[in-house]
Amino acid sequence: MAQRPSVKGVADVVGLIDGLGKISGRAQIIWFLVFGGLFLDAYSNAALSAGLGPMTAQMELSSTQVSILTATAPALAILFNPVGGWLATRVGRVPPLLIAKVFAIAGALLAAFAGDFTVVWLGRVLVGIAYGIDFAVAMALLAEYTPAKMGGRLNLWQAVWYVATTSNLALALVFFHLDAGADIWRWSVGSAGVVAALLLLFQWLMLAESPTWLASKGRLDEAVRNLDTIYRIKAVAGAPDEATLAATAAPAIGLRQAGLLFKGAYLPRTVLSSVISLGQSMQYFAVGWYLPLISLSIFGESFEKATVGSMVFNAFGIAGGLLSAYVGRRMGLRLSSAAGFAGVFVALVAMGLTFEKVPLAVAFLLPVLFILCHAAGPGANGKSIAALSYSSDVRALGTGVTGMVGSFGSVVGLYVFPQIKDALGLADTFLALSVVPLLGMLVCLAIKWDPTKDHATPDATTAAGDGAPQSAPSPAAR
Repeated sequence: MAQRPSVKGVADVVGLIDGLGKISGRAQIIWFLVFGGLFLDAYSNAALSAGLGPMTAQMELSSTQVSILTATAPALAILFNPVGGWLATRVGRVPPLLIAKVFAIAGALLAAFAGDFTVVWLGRVLVGIAYGIDFAVAMALLAEYTPAKMGGRLNLWQAVWYVATTSNLALALVFFHLDAGADIWRWSVGSAGVVAALLLLFQWLMLAESPTWLASKGRLDEAVRNLDTIYRIKAVAGAPDEATLAATAAPAIGLRQAGLLFKGAYLPRTVLSSVISLGQSMQYFAVGWYLPLISLSIFGESFEKATVGSMVFNAFGIAGGLLSAYVGRRMGLRLSSAAGFAGVFVALVAMGLTFEKVPLAVAFLLPVLFILCHAAGPGANGKSIAALSYSSDVRALGTGVTGMVGSFGSVVGLYVFPQIKDALGLADTFLALSVVPLLGMLVCLAIKWDPTKDHATPDATTAAGDGAPQSAPSPAAR
């Protein structure tokens, strides 16, 4: 009988997970259940977007109230992304995910049964809290669940985002044909609560705490037990190594230690992941806001045709999201982000110069080019590169800070660019927005770090007070 491997710290846990050839069985179920939270985040966003027109008419909302509603969830996520990261660092990865689902259920129900603008807004506040916590923690947990050679799978979250958006649009069509009338937005928003409730149930039943996080806290017996539960890896807990003893003796990392992300070797990683996250969210939420308008001009002046048109555009987002895993593996996350930003820049300039001046086919292909380049490149990579760039002790905090920056970009895209559109017109707005992917591309070319290509590994021993790896150990110590 072969001797079971001994687990003495984080490096041993990561080495055992990285040694897996594939993710299967319960590990596969758990992996997709965590992804389910990202599905919910996108679904909740699409639920408001799909029903915004009928809601605006029914409640007689002003343009300012509409802007406030659409920007509330990402604005709250600015605060709760790092809060989620802090919670995940202190109490574990799984509890914050379950807490987020409770907030999502409450927010969806509050908005669905709202009688006025204030109650709908309070519902969006709760959804924003859920969104902020869930996204920060889910990406960190997925990175710890995933073998290093399969890190490109993290990019599939972008395809999940577009699948969720398309699902809600399809459901809106069902409600439309069931003659839901002006209340169609209530059914759309309320359905997000049903999704959240199902996820809460299955995540509570199936999720197991990250063995990497448990090992980082010196809880080696539990880490070994969860390696068996999740992956069927049989190991034994050994005497804690020096790194584990030092980590458990050190003060717990919290929000006050966020400065570690901006020191030493972590500085360029934080800048790169933050710029990608900021750029992709600004361009997506600014242009995404106008997709229904573009759909109306291309597919016809009706709710049904505009919704089908938006679903067509989102289908290309699904394709781009699926392609991102392959492109990221071949090119690396950094260069694939640069290439995606370049494609988005070209698409936006072309859209600005040709809007309402070109044949129908060209008017259709330019948004398709935008969505494909966005989804296959920076759209997916902003979250993934952050999750893969930090050691386990600061990973959730790092994804939280990056998510905070991305949420800020969402607010700018949703709130500021509609104002620019009113002042400049849609064509000139596209031209102004093209600066965002151009700057994103330049930063990606300037900073050379890429966790999928470089041999420097995040889970190396950290320098005292520096927060950056001192050395580059074997890939097993990722």
